[in-house]
Amino acid sequence: MVTLYRPGDSPWHRLRPGPKMALLLLIVLGVCLLPVTWWAAGVMTGVCLVCYAVPDVGMRELGRQLFTARWILGVTLAGQLIFLGPESAAANTVRVAVACALAALLALTTPATELLETIERAMAPLAWLRIDPRRAALTLSVTLSTLPVLATLARDVREAQRARGGGRSLRHFAMPFLVMALKHADELGDALAARGVR
Repeated sequence: MVTLYRPGDSPWHRLRPGPKMALLLLIVLGVCLLPVTWWAAGVMTGVCLVCYAVPDVGMRELGRQLFTARWILGVTLAGQLIFLGPESAAANTVRVAVACALAALLALTTPATELLETIERAMAPLAWLRIDPRRAALTLSVTLSTLPVLATLARDVREAQRARGGGRSLRHFAMPFLVMALKHADELGDALAARGVR
């Protein structure tokens, strides 16, 4: 499985996966409960900056994660501006940005195998509802890795276009990107099937 994990010695790296996941989830829930105001947008931004301002993570990584999510944030901002106005649009877009950044922080500081095992243990009670915790955990882990994988594929296509002297044509970008994305999805499906996931 493609992973965002970057080895390091930050407080986030040293924190065990279970408590780290619970803490980040609490932070995201706290951010979601804040009102849609300018000051709340400032508080949310501050919380995100503090979470990333540690060794082996840093502001450059935060910028990279937000750049990866730029299309999601752009669509969120545009839709909110049309229907709710500037203050609500800013607060809600910052809320989405912080949630994406903190989800990425979890993946950046936790090896994929540990993350998968922790999610599987957390979902163990779902067995009472006849839901396979292993499959649910794997689905969630794959979902967490989807955005960075697609961003990497998009970057590779752009670099290949530049190497061939191509322009920034959307038409020439879309087809190879779609082919690579479908190829990745097919390979991921084969890998899951080989591990008995149907």
